[in-house]
Amino acid sequence: MRVGGLAMIVAVAAALPAASASAQSLDYEFFKTRVEPIFLKKKPGHTRCYVCHAESNNAFRLEKLPPGAKFWTEEQSRRNFETVSRLVVPGNFAASRLLFMPLAPEAGGNAFHNGGRQFASKDDPDWKTLAQWANGQSR
Repeated sequence: MRVGGLAMIVAVAAALPAASASAQSLDYEFFKTRVEPIFLKKKPGHTRCYVCHAESNNAFRLEKLPPGAKFWTEEQSRRNFETVSRLVVPGNFAASRLLFMPLAPEAGGNAFHNGGRQFASKDDPDWKTLAQWANGQSR
């Protein structure tokens, strides 16, 4: 029993650096100034990402805005960065849920995103911004 428990602890510990390594390769300032605003942006025919993902119970869980605020605090932005960083694998579109889920199926995205097709194609300027950040581009 002890050997099994130790093996589980080692496996969990080995997985932790991988998650933080992904965040370390992504630019926080680019995220805060160019990516986060996309989550608050109203796109015609769609609900803002924030509406469904503020304190949601899924992997893409954004911080709830303080009452009356139009943007997140620095601390909240840092938590959003950590959360959203886990949804991308630089250079791997299929493993980057941030890019795949909201993209229309006709453009190679997920047909089952409950929030609909936020991006009709990879030519959408906001999708391109997400892709630039997810692939490690900095300011």
